Amino acid sequence: MKFFRYLSFTLCLSALLLLSDGLYAQCSMCSATAENSVANGNTEGDGLNDGILYLLAAPYLAVACVGYIWYRNYRKKAESPDLRSEAINH
Repeated sequence: MKFFRYLSFTLCLSALLLLSDGLYAQCSMCSATAENSVANGNTEGDGLNDGILYLLAAPYLAVACVGYIWYRNYRKKAESPDLRSEAINH
């Protein structure tokens, strides 16, 4: 099981490293298009900036939601008494 986990991690990491060159080219194309549109008086660049901010905020919101759920479950577990470990004497 550990071998499969290490193999999948290695394959994913190598794929990300090998395929990232094409992604950098897209960033320069988008920035050049946004600069040209703003220079010509168009407002598409503002929409592109808003989209970038939404994409930037999404991972932080996902981590915050997972953290909140984890904290809430931890608090419930800490507050509830463990009745199985206590002996009930009548």
